[in-house]
Amino acid sequence: MIRIQKGTKDMLPQEAYKWHYIDEKIKSITKLFGFLEIRTPTFEATELFQRGIGETTDIVNKEMYTFEDKGKRSITLKPEGTASVVRSYIENNIFQEYNPAKMYYITSVFRYERPQSGRLREHHQFGVEIFGSDSYIADLEVILLGYTFFKSLGISDVRLHINNIGCSKCRVEYNNALKRFYYENIDSLCSICRERLDKNPLRILDCKEIKCSDLNKKAPVVSDYLCADCISHKQNLYNGLEACNIDYIDDEKIVRGLDYYTGTVFEFISPSLGAQSTVCGGGRYNNLVSEIGGPYTPCVGFGLGIERLIMVMEELSLFIGEKENPQVFFINVSEKEIIPSYLLANKLRKHGIKADVNFLTRSVKAQMKYANKHDFNYVIVVGEEEVKNDIYTLKSMKNNIDFTGSIDNIIKFINKDN
Repeated sequence: MIRIQKGTKDMLPQEAYKWHYIDEKIKSITKLFGFLEIRTPTFEATELFQRGIGETTDIVNKEMYTFEDKGKRSITLKPEGTASVVRSYIENNIFQEYNPAKMYYITSVFRYERPQSGRLREHHQFGVEIFGSDSYIADLEVILLGYTFFKSLGISDVRLHINNIGCSKCRVEYNNALKRFYYENIDSLCSICRERLDKNPLRILDCKEIKCSDLNKKAPVVSDYLCADCISHKQNLYNGLEACNIDYIDDEKIVRGLDYYTGTVFEFISPSLGAQSTVCGGGRYNNLVSEIGGPYTPCVGFGLGIERLIMVMEELSLFIGEKENPQVFFINVSEKEIIPSYLLANKLRKHGIKADVNFLTRSVKAQMKYANKHDFNYVIVVGEEEVKNDIYTLKSMKNNIDFTGSIDNIIKFINKDN
């Protein structure tokens, strides 16, 4: 038997309604905030992610699904959503049509990492991006959208952790301070962080190894090195969060795991997930467009994993939509009534009523059991007399109320009953 690949997961029919519910919430909230959808390919040139995400990150060093295609080109399955959106923004001159450009996406992403709860090698990401504004209001916009989205789902336990890791100007002094500190304590660093030290010491602050994590508690903090512009941006954003009644935690430990972040960085954290508690992360990436070959364009956005989001909602026992079952099931008494049943079902479908028919050779009793098992609202038994007289009985599976009449009258009854 051929089995599913490690780190991937089927979306089963009985679970699909959860995804539909979340998709509808995403579309509703993004429309409310004026974001337009963008869709990008599943794979891109490997260079896009090497330049965009950063060669010092675990994603580029260890986790990308990279292969050579038949044209000898290096291709990579998308490990995150932002770099592809930036590539499309530049290539399609989106800035000429929209400025600022406010976009959202739902996409599959691929990372070769150790599968664990809520973290898969193929998972699905919802993200939003704003291109073209350096204002703290743009930061506030994406954070408020995320906050509103979680509240609309009934998730009240998420907490916003936020930090400012400085711009290119003030980061130089901070990076030098980090290097001095870590070189003085180099024996306490893991082997990976020793490699990171010269390339990007900020990545060390994101290390989950115990000895590095303990050392990081004593490391210099970025707030001591912020320039006047970054301090002003940070304070204005915090004032905006307070004005919008969004509780937040000023958290120096938040640096995010991708090289492209500058300035504001944030995470929405849910205690329901235990140690792996981050359900959404984002921030500002003002240099990414120019690093990939476009004009300097300030940007801010976030991304969240939908599988992890579903886990949170299940852990909190939140109602996340009803299973979508056909309303009416047609039971044929004999083989002769199969086509008449099918035609009747199609007539209901033309009037927007969900309907299904029997595809197997089963007794009336077995068909009734099937309708019960799958929670149909109604059944209609189609026999020789019903077809001859064109009169049918609609039996409710919920309240034992029957209705007898022509199929047109049954359609009216169902629409009125629902």
